[in-house]
Amino acid sequence: MMKKDTPEPFSTPFIFKTDWKNAFEDPDFLKDFTADILESYIVKKRWYGGKSSTLKYIEVQDYFRIASKNNNYYGVLLEVNYKEAFFQNYFMPIAFMAKEELDTSTTIAAVTLNGVDGYLVDALHQEDFRKLMFQNMIAQKPSRDVKVKFHKGETMDETEYKSSRFMGVEQSNTSIIFNDKYVMKIFRRIYISTNPDYEISRFLTERMHFEHSPAYKGSINVNLGEEDITLALMQELVPNQGDAWQFMLDECDRIFDNLKTKKIKIPKLPKVELFQRLRLNEVPHEIIDWAGLSVFLRVQTLAQRTAEMHIALGSDIYETAFTPTTYNGDYTVWLKNRLTYQFQNRLNILENNLHKLDGLALELANQFLDNKKNIRKLFLDFDWTKMKGERIRIHGDYHLGQVLVNGDDFWLLDFEGEPESTIRDRKVKQPPLKDVAGMFRSFHYAIYATIFNNKDKYPYEQKELFEAGEILFKYFVGVFLRTYIDVAQEGNLNIGYRREVDFLLKYCILEKAVYELGYELNSRPRWAVIPLTGIASIMGFKNA
Repeated sequence: MMKKDTPEPFSTPFIFKTDWKNAFEDPDFLKDFTADILESYIVKKRWYGGKSSTLKYIEVQDYFRIASKNNNYYGVLLEVNYKEAFFQNYFMPIAFMAKEELDTSTTIAAVTLNGVDGYLVDALHQEDFRKLMFQNMIAQKPSRDVKVKFHKGETMDETEYKSSRFMGVEQSNTSIIFNDKYVMKIFRRIYISTNPDYEISRFLTERMHFEHSPAYKGSINVNLGEEDITLALMQELVPNQGDAWQFMLDECDRIFDNLKTKKIKIPKLPKVELFQRLRLNEVPHEIIDWAGLSVFLRVQTLAQRTAEMHIALGSDIYETAFTPTTYNGDYTVWLKNRLTYQFQNRLNILENNLHKLDGLALELANQFLDNKKNIRKLFLDFDWTKMKGERIRIHGDYHLGQVLVNGDDFWLLDFEGEPESTIRDRKVKQPPLKDVAGMFRSFHYAIYATIFNNKDKYPYEQKELFEAGEILFKYFVGVFLRTYIDVAQEGNLNIGYRREVDFLLKYCILEKAVYELGYELNSRPRWAVIPLTGIASIMGFKNA
């Protein structure tokens, strides 16, 4: 019988003749690492984006080595291939820790390298590696491996490493807080191109001095031939009270509570047309009495920051990637091809998931299917010759969750773009109103999420709450739109004439709602009623 203090015998099926320093040059190590070790590890990670596909094989596309005084680390660039005939690229920094040195429970696999027992671990869990990344960045140190480029931002004045810790739970990327002042976002899924988050963050804050986005402080890129690949982005840590999504949920809950406490008769609430521009003094007193003035003031502020972001993104005439451009036939072909494919995809998903729907959602789904030709026609009716505004680089995935609340103000962040889009599509210049439409869809979601999450709290039928929600939504949109257009025009942002603005908003909201429909049907069919309601509203269908 073993004594309690006797260490358990080390056991691993992965035994290699190579040492760690030369591991990635050893064919036997590479073969087992990609086929046996990684395949079982990567599919369990939150940042792995291929969970709905069937993994075929993993290849090490490239790697680089960086070393501290005590350890060698590898930055590994992976190509993950799927049986559905597509691939994704991922970045993994990897360390080897001898068995007696292991100080983390997050291990990839137990291995023996050249007689040394130990573990492969994600290097981000080693403080020595985090410190190395930070120090190399602030020193802008040329790497011995010329592929790796550490860049220090113009406003970065830090001279030493003090501390590092993980920020929240790991999502699609991994964020680390350094010195309690900076956030480094490590991109897990990478693209053979610079990441839009890096490009736009650096452009907005270094070149255009936009003050309502976290300042660019540095980055890590790796060069594999023609293009740089962004591995990490560092920004200032912005003091905040959470994101605008939670803020809006709290506001909507308060507003729906007021229905009862203020004895408001929903059918008697004054209504307004969608996209009617409204100054605050044009919002009826019954609506102000119900919802409160403060929420409309915040909607105004958010509209102002959104317009200022677009003015900054559309003001450069020197940097080609950010120079505004007009509409043309090439853009129209790109847009129609993209949306026709997406629309057909959503139709297929809806038809295959119709059995999961009931009540209003089922009625709206059938209405959508009955009107599919009209909806498709609207997508195909994009006539570039009628567009007089400009296209610019935009946020691309703009919603309340991408906005931080800071006192009475807002900070805009996360410019990586729409997750379903290719890296090329994310960099296409688009109407700035596409971001505005994304925010309007987010308002709609916050209102309906409040109704769904508190169905037993408000003493009203769901249909009545939906009616109140639609009224509230149209006033949010009206107040936002008036402020956004005023600020945009003052800043010489050319968003087009009035009819063009209304057409683009309708077009982009419909596109966004159709995009959302696929997500909801695949992940939470009960919520499909939200995009379906948005589609019915924008198309002017009679209420189901």
